[in-house]
Amino acid sequence: MSAPQPNVFLLAADSPNRLIPVLREDPSLASAQDEHGYSLMHAAASYNHLDLLRTLVNELHVDVDLKDEDNETALYAAETMECAKVLVEELHADITVRGDDGKTAREKIEEDGDFPEVAVYLRIKELEGDGALVNGVPPPIANGTNGGRAPPPLPEGVSVNIGTMVPEEEGEVVDPEFRRRIEELAQREDFEGEGGQNALRELITEAIRGEAGHDRDVRRRTS
Repeated sequence: MSAPQPNVFLLAADSPNRLIPVLREDPSLASAQDEHGYSLMHAAASYNHLDLLRTLVNELHVDVDLKDEDNETALYAAETMECAKVLVEELHADITVRGDDGKTAREKIEEDGDFPEVAVYLRIKELEGDGALVNGVPPPIANGTNGGRAPPPLPEGVSVNIGTMVPEEEGEVVDPEFRRRIEELAQREDFEGEGGQNALRELITEAIRGEAGHDRDVRRRTS
């Protein structure tokens, strides 16, 4: 009597290192989707299992833009900047995909307001794609700050909600140093002015380049 087939979605959430050998033994499971189109790609992105993402796409040839029933890809499920960077820069996920509601991953994440780092990162990738950034930096402008360079724009709502944009009770964890510096900026008298907003944009750009902090505690989503 053969052993029962393991639940690949549970393994994707809790035991990605156990799942990878299972998928190598039966590669047909790699593109599995449940009744809602939820795939191992979506699960790996949601739980920040980056090695599993890489294995699915690079070794098992799963479509990085595999869509669920709402036509949303794994990028919509990314909850950390590291995951978004792996999907976009290593695995070449399409940031222009729009779900059934007409929103891109960046627009959806920005609207939800739960993972501002991811939204800002995707916005900067959009600007790079539009030619608005050169090597990740805005082009020089006359009489500008920061060495004559204009900082990239933030997603709508980030500056307004900066004091509450990292709600611990909702399960999101941002690098502590990054959060501390954001909170310090929020206390500046000129925070809503040009100087404060320039400083905020520069800080987020540092985070996107991996300069604002290194160690991160990633929690599983609670919902």
